[in-house]
Amino acid sequence: MFNRGQLRYFVAVVEDGQLTRAAARLHVAQPALSQAIAKLESQLGVQLLVRHPRGVTLTPEGEVFFEKARTAVAAESDALQTGESLARGAEGSLVFGTVGLPPWLAHPELVEVFTEARPKIEIRLKEVAYPTTPIASWLADVDVMISTVLSPDPEVWVQPLGAEPRVVLVAKSHPIGQRKELTIAEVLDETFPRTHPTVDPVWAGNWTLDEYRGGPPAKQLDRPASSVQASLAPIAAGLAISTAPAFQAGPIANALSGVVAIPLRDAGPMILSLVGRNDRCSRPVQALRDVARNLVKERAPDLARLSVDRT
Repeated sequence: MFNRGQLRYFVAVVEDGQLTRAAARLHVAQPALSQAIAKLESQLGVQLLVRHPRGVTLTPEGEVFFEKARTAVAAESDALQTGESLARGAEGSLVFGTVGLPPWLAHPELVEVFTEARPKIEIRLKEVAYPTTPIASWLADVDVMISTVLSPDPEVWVQPLGAEPRVVLVAKSHPIGQRKELTIAEVLDETFPRTHPTVDPVWAGNWTLDEYRGGPPAKQLDRPASSVQASLAPIAAGLAISTAPAFQAGPIANALSGVVAIPLRDAGPMILSLVGRNDRCSRPVQALRDVARNLVKERAPDLARLSVDRT
């Protein structure tokens, strides 16, 4: 009755709220997109959208249809991405997702041991945005990631790698920027970067000490940041601070000369884990998981019990 392209177009228009924005995202001409939506409505025999000068809104019937269409489009995309992951595994490669820094900075031993054991497996890097929920959707375009703590997801496996001391990232010009070390009590009430509401709250809270405060910071920047660069800019300007795992201190200090990393004396460490989707366990991914598991057994046996493996 109608094709998948029409569903994808319809979902994009609803998500963007405007034909113009959706057309730009889909790389199609706006008149063609408008015609495709009109044809879909004609085929269904029901009006889905109300057009107005500022964009489009859903009709009551459109709201019902949108939920089904979005599920169908997501399922098709997920199936294609899973197929791509399996194809990468067959050709001996894997995509390692990164949020700002490459995996060999987060856990150099893991990458070193893996490349020595499996020199023919190619590692490709892909930059991804801050994690969103569900975590499985965030991992849709990659095979594995190294991340700090995330919200639980039954479709995701988690292999802890190690515990990193926390540091405070702060501008040298900030009132606490000249300190040799800091305590939790001294930074809890400082201003922190704000993350977008779609960002995983568990992951975000790990960077803003929410577990010690019992919730998000009272003082946050007005504009949310969805990338490392957007978060670091106000820190460099002295407008906010953030905590981070210690391995990030060197690269950030080198990139931003006005920012320093100060040890947070009484804070618990950040747990770093290798994570991936249960349905993306190709042979290269499984080989990497095996290396990670063996390293933990040898060097950090206390972390082995934290592993979440549902495959």
